[in-house]
Amino acid sequence: MRLLFDQNLSPRLVEKLIDIFPESSHVYFEGLDRASDIEMWLWAKSHGFSIVTKDADFSELNILRGFPPKIIWIGIGNCLTQQIEDTLRMNFEAIKRLHEDQEIGILVIQ
Repeated sequence: MRLLFDQNLSPRLVEKLIDIFPESSHVYFEGLDRASDIEMWLWAKSHGFSIVTKDADFSELNILRGFPPKIIWIGIGNCLTQQIEDTLRMNFEAIKRLHEDQEIGILVIQ
C-alpha cells in the first residue's frame, strides 16, 4: 500500500509510518507541494498511490473521476501529527481492506 500524504499533513508521517506503509511519500518529496488537486490526483493515479488527506476536494474528485487513486479522508479537525499517526495505525486493517476492495474508492476516518 503506497500512501501519498497531502500537503495538509506533515511530511514526518512518511518516516513515522515506514514500518507499516514502507513505500509511502509526501507531496513535498515528489515536488507536488504546489500542484493543484487534479495534478496530484493524476500523479497518484499514474504512480500507484492512494491519497491521504484532510481535504474534502479529493472525495469529490473520486466521485467525478472514479478510482484509482483511492482516497483516505481523515475527517478529524486540527490535531497533532502524532494523533494522525495513531489514527492511521489504528485503522491499518480498514486501509488494507480499502486497498484490496475493487468496489470501494474512499475511506473516511473520523
